[in-house]
Amino acid sequence: MLARCDLTLGNAPDRGASDGEERDGEARHGEARHGEARDGEPSHGGASEEATASDALPARRFGTDPERRARNAQHRRMARDLAAAVADEAFVLHYQPRLALGGGGWTGAEALIRWPHRRNGLVPPGSFIPLAERTGQITPIGGWVLRAACVEATRWGSLNVSVNVSARQLADGALLRQVAEALETSGLEPDRLEIELTESMLVDCGLETLLTLSAIRDLGVGIALDDFGTGFASLAMLKRLPLTVMKLDRSMVRDLPGDREDAAIVRAIIATGHALGLGLVGEGIETEAQRAFLSASGCDEGQGYLFSHPVPPAKLPAGFIAAPQEERMLA
Repeated sequence: MLARCDLTLGNAPDRGASDGEERDGEARHGEARHGEARDGEPSHGGASEEATASDALPARRFGTDPERRARNAQHRRMARDLAAAVADEAFVLHYQPRLALGGGGWTGAEALIRWPHRRNGLVPPGSFIPLAERTGQITPIGGWVLRAACVEATRWGSLNVSVNVSARQLADGALLRQVAEALETSGLEPDRLEIELTESMLVDCGLETLLTLSAIRDLGVGIALDDFGTGFASLAMLKRLPLTVMKLDRSMVRDLPGDREDAAIVRAIIATGHALGLGLVGEGIETEAQRAFLSASGCDEGQGYLFSHPVPPAKLPAGFIAAPQEERMLA
């Protein structure tokens, strides 16, 4: 008899994530990780007014409970509002910069979607991405994010932009086309775009997904494995996928450098990633001690509140956006 053992690397998901890299949508703009109540219409029976008492059933069984009806109505309104926002492309992007831990210069930023709602203000992704996943509207939303982020990045000189993509974009067969269109319409160099996929999206990665990701990589676009350490990625999967970057989940960074076990695991992951030719990015960095440990351990880049919160383009840190061509020529 032969026993098979698959080695996986990971920790339990972090439930206390800050807004840093925006796992409030999956976060982030990305696949929904939890179910919500369905948006179905309340049941409308065909019983006549002469129905007998024996035919009567509790109102809750037929979905006529006032709270449930109000909740369903709210979901339907949100779905209509979201459909209108998709049609009008009525979203905005904020960006959280990434920093080279060795040299200290900016390397790029991650694009994070927001929905300016007329009644609810600036809605974070966690409040509408699950609905977009259920209704299929995540695919056009994802296409808009790619286009808008690529256009914005053309103003950043040589800095890169990373964009979260959804499992639905892969399943719909839209991702390769959307990436190619975003690059063509914006004129952004392909090697300045990076797409981010979560571990859970790639657990049952089939041949079609592999071919799609390989075609995207052939364009010159980077592919990052996001939230690494949440429990799904095997070493075999890391070897098989055309990845360029591994992003350490904040749950692995949070207790550094004090937790000796976490410190040992992080060092091992960084060494493994480098051995596979991957760049390493630490997420959720909030203290100088965390930054110093990751830098000393060989982590290439960092992202988190220590450096910058997610901000609109106009509020990106000084020196992030390139000067206009005329100003550079006069400098």
